Order: sequence, then C-alpha cells, then structure tokens
Amino acid sequence: MTGRRAFKLTAALLALPLLVVALFLASAWIGSSVPRNSDWAEADDGIVIMVETNGIHTGIVMPVVTDVKDWRQTFPSAGMTRSDGRMPTHVAIGWGEKEVFLNTPTWGDLKASTALRIVFQGGDGLMRVGHYAWPQPSEYHRPLVLRPEEYRVLVAEVEAALPHVPRGEERFSHDSFEHGARNYDALGRYTLANACNQWVGDTLAKAGVKMGHWTPLAGGVMKWIPSPVPN
Repeated sequence: MTGRRAFKLTAALLALPLLVVALFLASAWIGSSVPRNSDWAEADDGIVIMVETNGIHTGIVMPVVTDVKDWRQTFPSAGMTRSDGRMPTHVAIGWGEKEVFLNTPTWGDLKASTALRIVFQGGDGLMRVGHYAWPQPSEYHRPLVLRPEEYRVLVAEVEAALPHVPRGEERFSHDSFEHGARNYDALGRYTLANACNQWVGDTLAKAGVKMGHWTPLAGGVMKWIPSPVPN
C-alpha cells in the first residue's frame, strides 16, 4: 500500500465516526419534527403536568395526588418526608438504563465497557422518581394541561413500565445519586433507538399529546412543549 493510499484509508476511518454522529443527529432532527397527534390541543381546564429537562434528559412531572391517581400507592417514596421536612407534592418520572442510573453520577464515571454494551447490546430499564414540593413553571419545567381521560392514559403508560408487585408487598427502590430521588426497577430494554427521551416522547404521545415520532434527544421532546409565558 502506497503512502497516499494509506493516508486516504486513515482519513476515511477517522471520518467514519463523525459521519455516524452526523447521520444520527440529522435523523433525530427529522424524526422528532414529524408529529404524532398533530391535531391535539392543550386543554383549557384539567390536570396540570410538567415536562422537565436538564438539557440531556427529560422527564414527566405529575401531582402526587389527583382524583385519577395517588402515586403514593405505586411509589412508597412519594409519601415520605423530604430532607427539607416538606412532603412531596409532585413526582418526576424518568426512564433510563439501569447501570447508568445506579452507578454513573457523571459522564466522567461512565465506563467504556458500559457504553459499548449499551451501543451493541442495550441494557435493562430503570425508573427514576424525583420528589418535588410545588415546582414552578420555567424553561426547564414546562406545564401542560391534560384532560382527565388523557391523564388516565398517561398514568397507565407509566404503570405499564413497572414490574408487578404482589398484593401486600411494597415496591422496592434503589438509592439514587440524585439528591431526593429513588430508583425503581422497570420493564423495557434500553437501546440507542429506545433511550430515555424516546420513552418520554412515546409516553406523552400515547396519552394523546402532540409529539415527534423519534425523540432520542431532549430537544426533540421539548420542541413540542411550549415555554411558559412570563407573568
């Protein structure tokens, strides 16, 4: 192999990861821009939820108690006093990969072996439950008003992602490196095509909310949730 050919081959190999990333980002943008439930409109009156984001992950924030659902019956931690002495008024639900949620507090803690396993094999699901006291609307916590029947479907979809607990037993939870949160075992297989933000997008869409078809990135979810109007 001549030096010129070796140089071209090396350049092509170095460019391949960049091409893969570019294709992924382009696919994510296109997939998240094609809506499901395109004729849906937010209710004038109903149950207020929030869709939250930290720029990387998204989650669904719901009141602990409504006429439709009491989350204390599903998540024991929702009925426990927070470290600041206040009782939770809302639960924040996120779904993700078990090993990452339990043992990876920062990106710097992500093991190469874990990342490669997720890419090629996927991983078990886990549900993170945060506990908020009167969260306020913001760019990172965007409210949506759902009709009671839509909220019932949303609740059912979240519960469908949890394994059955025998009657009389309490659902087990794992410690979380996120302050005030607990982790609960969940169903589903985490893959690059079915990641945390895709779960949020799918769950909202099944409840009838207007949402993109493929939402692997946080921005693909949040683009469909209007920012709150300042008072």
